[in-house]
Amino acid sequence: MLKIDSGLAPADLRPALARFWKLSGEKIRLIEKHVDPARGAPVFTVNGQYTSRGWTEWTQGFQYGSSILQFDATGAREFLRIGRDNTVARMAPHVSHTGVHDHGFNNVSTYGNLRRLMREKRIPHNQSELDFYELALKVSGAVQAARWTTHARGGYIYSFNGPHSLFVDTVRSCRSLMLGHALGHNLSGEGDRRISLLERALAHLRSTAEFSVYYGAGRDTYDVNGRTAHECVFNVNDGAFRCPNSQQGYSGFTTWTRGLAWAMLGFAEELEFLATLPDAELKPFGGRKPIESFLLKAATATCDFYIANTPIDGVPYWDTGAPGLAHMGDYLDRPADPFNDHEPVDSSAAAIAAQGLLRLGRFLESRGQKRASARYWQAGLTTFRTLLGEPYLSTDKNHQGLLLHVVYHRPNGWDHVPADSKIPRGESAMWGDYHVRECALYVQRIIDGVPYYTFFG
Repeated sequence: MLKIDSGLAPADLRPALARFWKLSGEKIRLIEKHVDPARGAPVFTVNGQYTSRGWTEWTQGFQYGSSILQFDATGAREFLRIGRDNTVARMAPHVSHTGVHDHGFNNVSTYGNLRRLMREKRIPHNQSELDFYELALKVSGAVQAARWTTHARGGYIYSFNGPHSLFVDTVRSCRSLMLGHALGHNLSGEGDRRISLLERALAHLRSTAEFSVYYGAGRDTYDVNGRTAHECVFNVNDGAFRCPNSQQGYSGFTTWTRGLAWAMLGFAEELEFLATLPDAELKPFGGRKPIESFLLKAATATCDFYIANTPIDGVPYWDTGAPGLAHMGDYLDRPADPFNDHEPVDSSAAAIAAQGLLRLGRFLESRGQKRASARYWQAGLTTFRTLLGEPYLSTDKNHQGLLLHVVYHRPNGWDHVPADSKIPRGESAMWGDYHVRECALYVQRIIDGVPYYTFFG
């Protein structure tokens, strides 16, 4: 169980953050120098060198978004140039990509961050440039919303597996729809029917909360409060829910921890966004209280499960039901061990989860729930502190990754296993590097007392 340090303050992390951003910049330069864009977006490292893995190009936004975050944190304009120039030159196909559920990853990380920086006056205002970013975000939100399946009680953005498939990680692509709505856009259907992006985002969030998250209500034999299923499968003929499943986790009845982390962060940041909308905008979809209630229930359940099922330092193993854990004794009562012989940890899940814990804590503080707020906030800080040091922070000058001991697809065997190991370890992935940078920027801004970091700006 995560051992929460109740005395840890954001400012205590200032020296570690200074070191972090220095290393981060070095890694970005390494990738720019050595990774060939013609070979596809870098996905994960093998022996410290970034390589591609053809599934979809879902990590390209993390690559260029990382440079934008680096500029945001340090003010070094070389990283703004890398991020902005590559967004303009290479990200357009992602804006109109009808075949994926990853718009919130690729486009909010690039166009969204650039728009936010301009609105914050961190980069000079240029109306044509701002219009370009906003048009990209409008189109992205509408294209993502069009990837739609209706089920017996609502609907969802379906995954690249097909119309039957709801992925828990797609909760973070709701940001694309929310930004499009905030910009006054909608999806136009047959006969020019106007389809609300807000309505579709809320429906997807509700479906994820209802089917992907468990609440200990006896839904099946493995119904534990707060656990998540990576994939939920529906019968597209009658809209009926059929079963939980998993693509990257051990099974549909265990919890893939990166999917859990996506849910933690996705629900928390949507609570933050919806708090900015007037009640009148939410009334047609049930009203603020019911919407906030189901989002908060999902956010707190998943965060509670994470705290209870993660080792004391805040870094989880890749799946809470991974079979090798049975050989590891009381593994939750000691720090995670990425060098064990049985199951890998996934530090990228920790980077995503830490931000989710922090955002939920801050949201609850805004609602006057100080005790619960402090628990999640301190859990987030505790987890993030672990990632800022060894063995998770990559200090090897020749290693292109920033966050070590990340797992991509354990069932498919895609992760590199060193010759002296029985399990994957020591490698990085583009989403891990991006999200540890994003969490670092979040905490850095809290320390510096500058505007609070949100995807909507």
